[in-house]
Amino acid sequence: MYTVRKLTVRKSSNFSNLTFFTPTQMLMNKKFYVVLFLAVTVALSIAASAPPQGEPKRNLKVLPKNISHEDLDKVMHGFNDALGVKCNHCHSGGQVDGRFKMDFASDAKPEKEMARNMLKMTAKINKKFFHFKAGAADAVPPISCMTCHNGKVHPEGGKK
Repeated sequence: MYTVRKLTVRKSSNFSNLTFFTPTQMLMNKKFYVVLFLAVTVALSIAASAPPQGEPKRNLKVLPKNISHEDLDKVMHGFNDALGVKCNHCHSGGQVDGRFKMDFASDAKPEKEMARNMLKMTAKINKKFFHFKAGAADAVPPISCMTCHNGKVHPEGGKK
């Protein structure tokens, strides 16, 4: 508990029972508020620098960086259908907290780089030979993964 001094002022004013802290108490309060301010500043800076938890890491090198999650899922499921594979064909994964989780941003599997090269190849063929413009509404590219793969990992004439 703090010991406070009382100052008596004339009865005519509204300050009849003012209390003041001693210089030692004022110094203690000042130190407390400085330490509190520093702690709050550190906590806020840590919170501001932490990456958002809901946003997964992305490693997009061929697809647009601003592609929506829904559109990215459509493209990936198109690969699943065209090659007859699941996500782990191109994406690696591992144990996290006792559960298996996919690491979609990892470039550990060479199939992922192959898929990127194939995307570039089909885009080049569509542009050069069919004058295809990717941004047009309801535009369906003439050449896609399904054109050659037909639901198989390796197109006809490729690896068996």
